[in-house]
This record gives sequence, C-alpha cells and structure tokens, in this order.
Amino acid sequence: MYGINYIAFAIPLFLLFIGVEYLVARRQGKHLFQFDRSIANLSIGVAERLTDLFTTSLFYGVYAYLHDHFALFEIKPTAWLWILLLLATDFLWYWYHRLGHEINLFWGVHVVHHQSEDFNYTAATRITVFQAAVRTIFWAVLPVIGFPPGMIITILLVHGAYPFFTHTQTIGKLGFLEYFLVTPSHHRVHHAINPRYLDKNYGDMFIIWDKLFGTFQEEDEQPVFGLTKPLNSHSFLWQHFHFLIEIWYAVQRQHGLINKLKVVFGKPADFDESLRGLAERQFLSKHKQRASTQRFRGYVLIQLIFSIVLLFFLSLFEHQVAAFPKALTGLFLALTLVNIGCILEQRRWVFYLEWVRFSLVAIGLYVYWPHTALIITGGVVAFIYVFYFRELRRYYLQTLYGSV
Repeated sequence: MYGINYIAFAIPLFLLFIGVEYLVARRQGKHLFQFDRSIANLSIGVAERLTDLFTTSLFYGVYAYLHDHFALFEIKPTAWLWILLLLATDFLWYWYHRLGHEINLFWGVHVVHHQSEDFNYTAATRITVFQAAVRTIFWAVLPVIGFPPGMIITILLVHGAYPFFTHTQTIGKLGFLEYFLVTPSHHRVHHAINPRYLDKNYGDMFIIWDKLFGTFQEEDEQPVFGLTKPLNSHSFLWQHFHFLIEIWYAVQRQHGLINKLKVVFGKPADFDESLRGLAERQFLSKHKQRASTQRFRGYVLIQLIFSIVLLFFLSLFEHQVAAFPKALTGLFLALTLVNIGCILEQRRWVFYLEWVRFSLVAIGLYVYWPHTALIITGGVVAFIYVFYFRELRRYYLQTLYGSV
C-alpha cells in the first residue's frame, strides 16, 4: 500500500512564495501582478501538475526501459557523478530550450511559457505536458549513457524547482553568482521582447552554456515581457494550441513534402504572423459578453482556489485513489480550467460548459451513491434545464456578467 505523496506539498509552498513576492513587490512600489494574467498563469500551472499525475510514471518508464536495454555504462551514485548528472541535465536543457526558440514545432509547445506580459512567480508555472514530452526526448540521452532512472528523476526535481525562483522582478543582480548561475536578471532578459534581448540566455540553472555558445546577454535596459505579437487572449485552450494551429495553416499553404517540412522545422522569426488573424477568425468566437460588473472575477477566483485545493489532495493521495475517480476528477479539473479561461474572455458559451461539469459531478455521485433519490433529483434537474433553458441561460449570464 502506497503512502501519501509528499511532493504535493510543493503546491502550497510555491503559493506561499507567490504571496511573499506579491507583498515584497507592493513594498517596493512595483505593480507586478495583473488579475487576469495571474489567473491565466496559475490555471496553466494547475493543468501541468494535473497531467503530471497521469504522465510521470510514463516518463519514468521511458528512462527505465532505455537504461535497462541501451545503457552504455553502469553508473553508480557518487558525489561527483551527481554533480556530473546535474551539469549534463542542464546542458541538454540548454539545447532543448534553444531549439524550442529556433524550430517552429518546438516553439509551438514552448510558446505558452512566454505568453504572459507579467513576469513574476505565477509566470513560472506556465509549463505544459507537451513541453515535458519534448524535454524527455532530450533527457533520454541520460539513461542511455548509464545514469539510473532514480538518479535522473531526483535531479529533475531539483532542476525543475530552481527556475521557479528566477521568474521575478523583485530581485536585482546577485554579484558573483551572475558569472555562473542563471539569476533573475539573466532570465528577465530571456523573457523580454526587447530587440537586443531576443533569443538570449537559454540556460536553466547555469549561464555558462550561453557564454560558451554565444547566446549570453546581460540585462542593461528595462525589459518588456510577453510575445513580439501579443496573444491578447486568456482562453485556456487557445493559449495551448494557437501556434500549432498557425503551423497547420502554414503547412496547408505549401506544396510538396519538403516545403511543408521547412515550415514545421523552420524558424519562428521567419513565420508569417498574419496566420494568427486567420486562426483567430476560424477558432475564436466573436460572441463576447461585455461585462458591466466585476462579479465574474470573484467566481473565477473561487473556481481557481477550489481547483488548487482539489489538485493538492488528489496529488497527496494519488497512489490511493482508484483509476476511475482519479480520471473523473482530472476531467472535472480540466473542464474547470477551460471554464475559467472562458469567463476571463467573457464568452457566452461558458453556460454549456457549466452543465457538462454538473453532469460529471452527477455521474460521480451516481457511481458511488446509486440511490433512488439521486436519480429522481437528476430527472427533475434535467426537466428544468430542458423546459427553462433560455431563462436559466439569461439568469446565469446576467448574474455572471451583469448584462445579456
């Protein structure tokens, strides 16, 4: 019988650091947090941790299989080999990260991390499972060399935690540490869209790779954050998939396999930015609800807090939760994150999404409490929904946005 997963306590710990950063920023007179952006950032962070619950064992299995079948050397844990593994992990990260900015396909999964125009600890949480999958391709070299999976996973936990603390504007330059570590100053340069800062400082823990391969840039002017062509959307789904859709449109315009591959593996700097507008017209609804009240923000905040609490307990007891309730809870959380993005975008179709979430709750209740009263209640609710659909929809939108 598995015990609790202590890694889950990283969730409240990182939230504590976000709170501390917020207070420090206010004390410094800096306005670093914008409500919609912070909510969007944290929503993506929740999604990343949620998908980790279902994919971490898969990634570990990849490392274990490669180590068992293709390891070139038999490596035993020693102090020097732990250090060597950390350096090798960061070196591979540098090239994953650099290619993530130089190849359209990889940028399509990495762009999510750069969309926020706020640069703070909430932006550090903008990681997706697609990025994790691509990183695994690069880190797959490590078990082939001979590093045991247990060592790799341990180092990845350290390596994954460190960059969280480089996403801040409350810390200045750090003296001699600037020479070899990636500091907040270095990483501000990486996230900036100032022309002199573009495609610089790819390191995750150590800045030595950038200095070695000619991609280092010191912070010497005020950085401006976000994308060179701002996304202007807090839609959860659109943030994840917009550039991949743009690549698809670009590929469709090309003739011949070679030309199509040139688009997929071409440089983002050469990508046709006009395709963004085409994709938006095709996939983003034009029917936004203009809110005359800020009540929807309170509802969004409540949903996000509930999602984080639910994620924490699901993570804490992940080894004790059966597959079906785990999957059902995961789906409910995913739909809630989509729901949050829709409300931030003030979309009308969020009403239908609410009913999908309600249906998932009803299914869960029925599976574990198949009582006649529950069936009768469900029938009454369904009757009310069908016969009073328009009235319910109008009341919901009025309550949420203040007008219809």
